[in-house]
Amino acid sequence: MANETLRAELEQRLATMQRRLASIKADVTHEYSGDSAEQAQERENDEVVDPIGNETRQSLRDIRMALDKIEAGTYGECEHCGENIAEVRLRAIPEATRCVGCAD
Repeated sequence: MANETLRAELEQRLATMQRRLASIKADVTHEYSGDSAEQAQERENDEVVDPIGNETRQSLRDIRMALDKIEAGTYGECEHCGENIAEVRLRAIPEATRCVGCAD
């Protein structure tokens, strides 16, 4: 897979994750209801949304790192052993930083 194709896919994922994070932030920063029962439900929802936001922020970091590696010419190298990451793995997980052997 050519780096330009990968770059385009990663940039598309980056935009998707940025929209997702903006939506999560909007959900978390909403005004709470005046009804105490609804407030309890809203707070429970916030407890679920916060970990999703953290996961999304980590995905954004991973995608940006992959884009930086494309720019540096080091994309597709395992950060652990230095070997090439299989193309099939990079197609499945373009932001992968480790080969299958090192990821286990």
